[in-house]
Amino acid sequence: MSSPNFGSKRLVVGAHYGIKDWLIQRVTAVIMAIYTVVLFAAFMLAPNISYDSWAGLFAQQWMKVLTLLALLSLFYHAWIGVRDIVMDYIKPLAVRLALYMFSLLWLLGCAFYSAQILWRV
Repeated sequence: MSSPNFGSKRLVVGAHYGIKDWLIQRVTAVIMAIYTVVLFAAFMLAPNISYDSWAGLFAQQWMKVLTLLALLSLFYHAWIGVRDIVMDYIKPLAVRLALYMFSLLWLLGCAFYSAQILWRV
């Protein structure tokens, strides 16, 4: 006697990002939340809030690195979100590719410009 076939065979298609992107979005969100807490604590613990005190805070190497990490997390988080929205809702291939390229170039430009601004302080 042959074993019964339960259900239909499932054809899996798509980019197969799934759990990896879900996890990356959670990790980048946690990094941005930690950065927000650090900024809030710096704001609350500052004896006086002036341009000089903020410039002094961002002149420290650890704050530059933490800020860059938070910004890169923001840009990567945004890339995953934009990519998924475009993948789900934009059907013409040429339009989808153009939006991917525009978004990617824009986010990379923002990342490089952010790093340049941070290391000028």
